[in-house]
Amino acid sequence: MTEKDFTGQTVLMFFGYASCPDICPTTMAQLTEVVNKLGDRAKDVKIVFVSVDPHRDTPDVLQAYVKAFSTSAIGLTGNEKQVADLARRYRIAYQIEKPKPGDSADVYDITHSRGVFIFDRFGRARLLASDTEKIDTVVSDLKQLLDQTKR
Repeated sequence: MTEKDFTGQTVLMFFGYASCPDICPTTMAQLTEVVNKLGDRAKDVKIVFVSVDPHRDTPDVLQAYVKAFSTSAIGLTGNEKQVADLARRYRIAYQIEKPKPGDSADVYDITHSRGVFIFDRFGRARLLASDTEKIDTVVSDLKQLLDQTKR
């Protein structure tokens, strides 16, 4: 997928990983609530979760994860180079930690940047929301953006 696949949609893009213990599920739940508060306008908004864990987040795992929050959310991943290139493009920092001694090779944490990129329906980056932003503030900002970019 590329940004062209989202033409006409306002996109809320967040980088994380499905087995994240705290930031990612909280942010996904908040984004789902933001979209739900848009009412009829939600049809023009898409949550896109980009995984920085291509080893564990297979397409099936990722889709099950995002669908647990929103049936219209999309989970994206790729190989290590594709993920690194996209993260670099948006200045997302992430580091895959080594497993702790005695743990299986697939038990590890990932440290990653936080924040939600918001793109208008033309694919232009318009807002960067903090994951600590109040939901009503993001809803208000998103409504203004949708008003500014009406069809």
